[in-house]
Amino acid sequence: MTDIKAQVNPLFLREEELRQGIELLFFSYRDFTGEADRILADKAFGRAHHRVIYFVGRHPGMAVTQLLGILKITKQSLSRVLGQLVEEGYVRQTPGERDRRQRLLELTEKGRALERQLSAAQMEMVARAYRAAGAEAVEGFRTVLLGLINEEDRKRFLERETAGGAKR
Repeated sequence: MTDIKAQVNPLFLREEELRQGIELLFFSYRDFTGEADRILADKAFGRAHHRVIYFVGRHPGMAVTQLLGILKITKQSLSRVLGQLVEEGYVRQTPGERDRRQRLLELTEKGRALERQLSAAQMEMVARAYRAAGAEAVEGFRTVLLGLINEEDRKRFLERETAGGAKR
């Protein structure tokens, strides 16, 4: 008897299926960020602010250099966004214990409240899609997403997961 899983179906790699995948990524990203964009706009913030709030919230005490590595933006761009978040009371910067030049970041209570508000609709969307797709599809989707990100970020994500930092 032939193992069906061993037979690779090349149809999913045709140009039309690849283009549909790209199109679905565009539409899903638009909808995924829509509610957060509306909340951010009310505060005169943009997606860069959202990314800073999200990652500082996920990694309290992270250094500015670590955040730069995750976001892959210039120091100048981060400085503008981070300065605004600090000034408006969403993020706190403290000097490092060993190296006083190092700036460690954490969300304030105001920042944590905003992060929860921004993430609530997104988590509900992901949970709804995951429930509809089922466990096997969720694992396949996760594998696809891991395959889309660069090697450095994939390694960092998987290391954090094995260390117990990412909850699945």
